[in-house]
Amino acid sequence: MNVPEMFGSMVFNDKVMREMLPKKVYQSLQNTMIEGKALDDDVADIVASAMKEWAVSKGATHFTHWFQPMTGITAEKHDSFITVDKDGCIIMDFSGKELTKGEPDASSFPSGGLRATFEARGYTAWDPTSYAFIKDDTLCIPTAFCSYTGQILDKKTPLLRSMDAISGEAVRALALFGKKVKRVNATIGAEQEYFLIDKSDYSKRLDLRLTGRTLIGAPAAKGQEMEDHYFGSIRPRVKAFMADLDEELWKLGITAKTEHNEVAPCQHEMAPIFDNANKATDANQLTMEMMKKVAERHGFACLLHEKPFEGINGSGKHNNWALSTDEGENLLDPGKTPKDNAQFLLFLTAVIKAVDEYQDLLRISVASAGNDHRLGANEAPPAIVSIFVGDELDAVISSIVDGVPFKGRESSRLDIGTSVLPKLARDNSDRNRTSPFAFTGNKFEFRMPGSSFNIACTNVMLNTAVADALKEFCDVLEKADDFNASLGALIKKELKEHRRILFNGNGYSKKWEKEAEARGLSNYKRTPDALVHYCDEKNMALFKRHGIYTEEEMRSRLEISLDEYQKAIHIEASTMLEMLRRQILPSSMKFASALASSVNLKEGIGITSYSDKALCSKVSSLCDALLNKTDELDECVSACPEDVEKAAFHAADRIIPLMDEARKLSDELETVTDKSFWPVPTYSDILFYV
Repeated sequence: MNVPEMFGSMVFNDKVMREMLPKKVYQSLQNTMIEGKALDDDVADIVASAMKEWAVSKGATHFTHWFQPMTGITAEKHDSFITVDKDGCIIMDFSGKELTKGEPDASSFPSGGLRATFEARGYTAWDPTSYAFIKDDTLCIPTAFCSYTGQILDKKTPLLRSMDAISGEAVRALALFGKKVKRVNATIGAEQEYFLIDKSDYSKRLDLRLTGRTLIGAPAAKGQEMEDHYFGSIRPRVKAFMADLDEELWKLGITAKTEHNEVAPCQHEMAPIFDNANKATDANQLTMEMMKKVAERHGFACLLHEKPFEGINGSGKHNNWALSTDEGENLLDPGKTPKDNAQFLLFLTAVIKAVDEYQDLLRISVASAGNDHRLGANEAPPAIVSIFVGDELDAVISSIVDGVPFKGRESSRLDIGTSVLPKLARDNSDRNRTSPFAFTGNKFEFRMPGSSFNIACTNVMLNTAVADALKEFCDVLEKADDFNASLGALIKKELKEHRRILFNGNGYSKKWEKEAEARGLSNYKRTPDALVHYCDEKNMALFKRHGIYTEEEMRSRLEISLDEYQKAIHIEASTMLEMLRRQILPSSMKFASALASSVNLKEGIGITSYSDKALCSKVSSLCDALLNKTDELDECVSACPEDVEKAAFHAADRIIPLMDEARKLSDELETVTDKSFWPVPTYSDILFYV
């Protein structure tokens, strides 16, 4: 396999554009991609013709505007390249207009009230900053999606706006240090966790097929307690899947780099190399799609739900975030002496201020029915947002705030006690896996997003909040008579005001929960509790200030998120009811009947059957309790209010607790029912396949 030759072979990337476009057209397109300048119609026609020629040479027959509506997944409508010429002959054609603009239906996607059902027209607009690619013999053109009235209906547009916002303010900040750069990019590396289970087991579980997670299921005798799966030897069948996935991703120009077994049985992770936030988001959406497709080829089902199995770790998506200039300088690299790196300290302070002031938005960006099972479950960060900076940076911050000399640790190497092995360079801080937002040397790792999430929302929040902090700093420093004195005073003031968000300890401890409350930090454990703060006045002011959302667009997103949450719970509850009534209860009652028949047969010939009677009584009693709980759950689901916010809290307050109670009864039944009667694959079957 020639990886360099294969890499990006299905992407209309910079190399292809240089080869196929006239020099002036290529330069014009580069100006659009790098500086955001508008693209002329004539240039668009030439680019479209070259793009079509390249795509057809790769076997493509169709094109699509590939976009990211508010469903959280991608959408596409395919059109063929064929057209009819004046002589009635079929030719392959693709115009600049078809490249730059599409008209998908806009009424059937979530709009939060921005679109009525009868108002169907919507537009997709080519995003030239993200490369077109070929997937399934179709040329896919990354696009933004908006309504006929211009209101945004997608996740890409606000992300692009937030990238412009943080670039503009970061460029201002760098100018204060005498640096002239054209653009600063937020760069992302999205680590993706997932489960692979056997397709045959998946197909027999209605809950997995409809909701992505098991709604019932007693723990297996062995779970993850032996810690033997994490970084363990990868099974040949899984390795074959990973190799196939790498190949598909590399063709699409996605830099799949790291792969390994995760903590839970059947759980794995893939991590790419960093890219700018827009391309990284597109790549992650494609990665999730390809994981599912490639899994099918290998007889697997790929699960991206945040908590597919009760009692073992769920899956997250670590959003590694940094800032980089167009010349490649990482603005979050502290250098060898961070205490003397004023530029780094200014950007670090901006991040600390942003996370503290908008901790609610970061929590909202990761809020979902699935992720509520994971956050704070001693496997992922808690629902309390805090920042880990490590011992050295914490000491630097303390010296600045308290006005005392910095006593840093000399760089050192670890001597691990044998001459055969090299002495290892020691990093300036340890890692804290319980921290939601951790500094890891030259970037921040936001560990709260769920595995199924589109990371655009998280990065919109983060980019905009940091841009706002930088704007505030620049507004002050640009007017300063003595820049150095003003810079020092500003950093000290802001670190003192926002120091409460810094926490280097154990985020899982009950002690931290109490301490966080005393510090005034928010702790929204459930999705509705967080979402209702989305349209708080300070948040609307933030997004208006930077041109990210209008008030109407924000309110629509709140409605969509609340509706998505209550619908997810409703689907889960309805699926559970069907499984309990049509599978679990009938099967368990059959087992009870078999036990009763055994009792009658034995007693008919004079054999006492204490065990049969006791087990029959226990199974029957559990069935009675489960039937009653099933009816109670059914009534609760039927009583769901029409108001979307009330429906979300009804789901959280009433439906979920009833589902938990029904599950407990069903799982107990599983432990006492003959396996030959049990109607669905168990955790032992699913998690420990051969």
